[in-house]
Amino acid sequence: MEYAVIFLPLIGSIIAYFGKKFGNLFSQVFSCLMVFISSIISFFIFYDGLVNNNYGNYIIFEWINSGNLNVNWSILIDPLSSIMLMVVTSVSTLVHIYSIGYMSHDPHKPRFMSYLSLFTFSMLCLVVSDNFLQLFFGWEGVGLCSYLLIGFWFKRETANNAAIKAFIVNRVGDFGLAIGIFIIFLIFGTLNFDDIFLLIPEFTKTNLSIFGGEFNAITLICVFLFIGAMGKSAQFLLHTWLPDAMEGPTPVSALIHAATMVTAGVFLVVRCSPIFEYSQFAMNLVAIVGMITALFAASVALVQNDIKKIIAYSTCSQLGYMFFAAGVGAYHIAMFHLFTHAFFKALLFLGAGSVIHAFKDEQDITKMGGVWKKIPYTMVLMLIGTLALTGFPFLSGFYSKDAIIEFAYLKGTTVGYYASSVGVFTAFLTAVYSWRLFFKTFFGEYNNKLIPIEKTHESPLVMIAPLIILAIGALLAGYLFKEIFIGNNSNFWDESILFLNFVKLENIPLWLIIITPAVITMAIPLSYHLYVKDKTILDGVKNSNLPLYNFLLNKWYIDEVYDYILIKPLKKIGIFFWKKGDQDTIDRFGPDGISKVIKFISNKAVQFQSGYIYDYAFVMLIGLSALITYLILN
Repeated sequence: MEYAVIFLPLIGSIIAYFGKKFGNLFSQVFSCLMVFISSIISFFIFYDGLVNNNYGNYIIFEWINSGNLNVNWSILIDPLSSIMLMVVTSVSTLVHIYSIGYMSHDPHKPRFMSYLSLFTFSMLCLVVSDNFLQLFFGWEGVGLCSYLLIGFWFKRETANNAAIKAFIVNRVGDFGLAIGIFIIFLIFGTLNFDDIFLLIPEFTKTNLSIFGGEFNAITLICVFLFIGAMGKSAQFLLHTWLPDAMEGPTPVSALIHAATMVTAGVFLVVRCSPIFEYSQFAMNLVAIVGMITALFAASVALVQNDIKKIIAYSTCSQLGYMFFAAGVGAYHIAMFHLFTHAFFKALLFLGAGSVIHAFKDEQDITKMGGVWKKIPYTMVLMLIGTLALTGFPFLSGFYSKDAIIEFAYLKGTTVGYYASSVGVFTAFLTAVYSWRLFFKTFFGEYNNKLIPIEKTHESPLVMIAPLIILAIGALLAGYLFKEIFIGNNSNFWDESILFLNFVKLENIPLWLIIITPAVITMAIPLSYHLYVKDKTILDGVKNSNLPLYNFLLNKWYIDEVYDYILIKPLKKIGIFFWKKGDQDTIDRFGPDGISKVIKFISNKAVQFQSGYIYDYAFVMLIGLSALITYLILN
């Protein structure tokens, strides 16, 4: 059963790709079926673990046995991996089904479904690994699949550029992860999680000498592992690939943002909690980067007009919540938010896809509006997703987001207090930009001059049905799983997460309980008034604060800074070496120079081919003279 949950998506990927000979429908249905069966099995695994505490490590085969390096290809089933299995396979199943309708007019449906299934397989390999090498294999597999899917419409230059950008930025993070793994093997002599986690307390005071400085080995490992997590989970400074990844088809955006790629970084930090718990510096770094990311992404989302990019920045912001939760030691709450976030974020992305479908591929929310009567099902489902994202009381996002803010405050540290403050303010910004998207998309005046409102229409059932299932998750997941995941008396996580200083969610100040629901509730009438009733207020604010508006519109100018300090100088250096090094030096004195010399000699030698006997006799005489001279001298 454990083998099937991992390898069925791989089988689906292979058959879907080569099964196109049997027709597009066969490829689509077969890949959906394989992932669906995998999701059913993952639910059984989760239930069996929850009720019967039936966990284990299943070794498939011995992978590497060389010197001190002994690595198996394994399937580790514990509370942490069982949660990830359920999230990845369930969301992937719904995305696969949704893709049948969304990609109905695309001529390359089998290839698309194959890539989706391969993406799912790579993520599953990552989450069930019991060692860092297998984790790295899945990690790179996810990166490769993201490149293939983001650039699926490769005839678009923007899609190609976005795919390359995602690939390169992630390689920066992956380089950090690789260094972290190298240091782990250097210190511990193994890459197996269990062995490393047992040895950690013995090496807390071990130092490494790097570039003439002494650094704590555990801190170095944590920092480099976190750099890897920053790349995959699009944290501040390594986030630039995520909004551009919206160039891929909408089902790709939903899968990347809800259940697979971006959650890998959070999973890595939580999985390595036995390491991070012994480095306060690394913990503070994770929390601070998470705080900055949450605030940055929320502020940028306020002024974006592309419906998918707004939701993308929302993902970036929510990932920031997860990281600063992990940074203050609330690993279980970070996983809880990852769990609830998967449902409402997939719902929002697929709902956005339904909107885009209705508007004939239009993504600018300023060219929408007034269509809630034409697409009522999409509107209601997007409403549920928006309420859950903002953390409206008693929906899934409410339980997990509030728990993060409360735990950070109860931690009682300076970083914790800052994190909770940033969390509340970011929650308000989240509510504002979320309702901005909702109101400008469905209400107000219809603003699309190219598409008559009569031609907008509701999506087919094959697209709406997955949204309904996700909406149920967005409504109930938080309430149903709160006590299991973050209850004070829950022992669900067992040994899969290490807490050196566990803080219980109890004796929470009343003001802290009510402040977040209060600010996000106030944001609803405020947003409606600003974006529907009286738009002149915002125009006035915008005109009087143009520098700030442009700052946010240009995403804090991070891309421009990278372009100025990295891309342009490196491009100039590349052109210099191409012109001066390659063309003027290597080619000039290498192949081009040799060919010119040979050509010159050949042209001179050809002159002796005159056809006259005396010319040949003269050449022979010269040769004979040279030979005699050589013999005499030697």
